[in-house]
Amino acid sequence: QVQLVESGGGLVQAGGSLRLSCADSGRTFSTRAMAWFRQAPGKEREFVAARTWNSGNTDYADSVKGRFTISRENAKNTVYLQMNSLKLEDTAVYYCAAAARPFQRSDLRTGYEYWGQGTQVTVSS
Repeated sequence: QVQLVESGGGLVQAGGSLRLSCADSGRTFSTRAMAWFRQAPGKEREFVAARTWNSGNTDYADSVKGRFTISRENAKNTVYLQMNSLKLEDTAVYYCAAAARPFQRSDLRTGYEYWGQGTQVTVSS
């Protein structure tokens, strides 16, 4: 069973950095693509970044490309999102997600079945 718990959110000034973590207590982490999504107030949830089970492929939303990095440590059942050069518009609740089917290699923006509870990231001016 997949159970995801995010941590690392908080309040940061524009231009600053944060690193989010997401730990999976299940046994299938190393077989699943992992992703980060976010939802700002009054907006729909949107894709941020994803990484395949073997770290062979990554995908980033254009809005975060070059500023955010998704990484994973399969030995620790943990995925990370390093966020640099944060902007006001990055303010949102950030969710990690695990793919529904194992060994997904493509179309990394869809197909997520398991979700964490979310962690708030607030960027101030």
